[in-house]
Amino acid sequence: MTREEIAGLFDLPFFELLHRAHEVHHRAFPQGEIQLATLISIKTGACPEDCSYCAQSARYDTKLPAQAMMDPCAVVEAAKKAVAAGATRFCMGAAGRAPSTKDLAAAEAMVRGVKALGLETCLTLGMLSSDQARSLKDAGLDFYNHNLDTSREYYGEIVTTRTYEDRLGTLAAVREAGIKVCSGGILGMGESRADRVGLVWELHRLSEAPESVSINRLIPMKGTPLAETGALDDFEFVRMIAVARIVFEHSQVRLSAGRESMDDALQALCFYAGANSIFHGERLLTAGNADALRDAELLRRLDLRVAEPHACAKLAEA
Repeated sequence: MTREEIAGLFDLPFFELLHRAHEVHHRAFPQGEIQLATLISIKTGACPEDCSYCAQSARYDTKLPAQAMMDPCAVVEAAKKAVAAGATRFCMGAAGRAPSTKDLAAAEAMVRGVKALGLETCLTLGMLSSDQARSLKDAGLDFYNHNLDTSREYYGEIVTTRTYEDRLGTLAAVREAGIKVCSGGILGMGESRADRVGLVWELHRLSEAPESVSINRLIPMKGTPLAETGALDDFEFVRMIAVARIVFEHSQVRLSAGRESMDDALQALCFYAGANSIFHGERLLTAGNADALRDAELLRRLDLRVAEPHACAKLAEA
């Protein structure tokens, strides 16, 4: 698919786009299940990067206290609670430019412990070398999350301390190590529709489609340069979900950060357009998330099934 063809999808009449996306989604995922993923911050704050949206940057006065790398045993205990809540994937995020040798070893221990519960494991530790990626693969890591954030053209308006090529290099190292890729971006950072086209195009140009495509809606964090950014039009966000579903037919499309500000009708449109994964639980890395009871009730009202845990996860819960 060309960049022009992706732009053409964005420009379709809204309901025609949703109809096409829903047909693709129903063909690729006929069971219509929603995957529940839990996200935990395993190392918080004091990051040297200048990502304009991030409360964890040490460059901004966000009043966020720093937290050193968690003990792997504590992370495994949190994962057990995630299993009990119905999660099938456990995502662990650490603030920082790249992992130190010590932090990488701790992350590997976390992966081994969480994987033993039957959960899919996902990490985000910043930039990785090829050797670090292979080490995580040896530990049993299933997914690595590393977002492109936005288009190549708009990227410099959001981040200056690492390049777009840095991000693509990490994704290449992860893929070469045999780890599945989770990558996407953030909407509502002042970008244009052309930038959203560019983000999808860059993800499409990867050697293989990401197995998970994370679509985030900016949560303006006090103290960051994007704290006063105006809200993104709801229907533009749904368009992004729909285009992602068409372009990445067989990928999980995750409705990620920002759900706590979405009403039930907007989330229902996103599910119809092809979103089939959500973060489950009341906390993301440093921001709130939609209430778990509200999630369960919404999925029930929409007659959407929750993806079943793996067999060994059921045993761990028992």
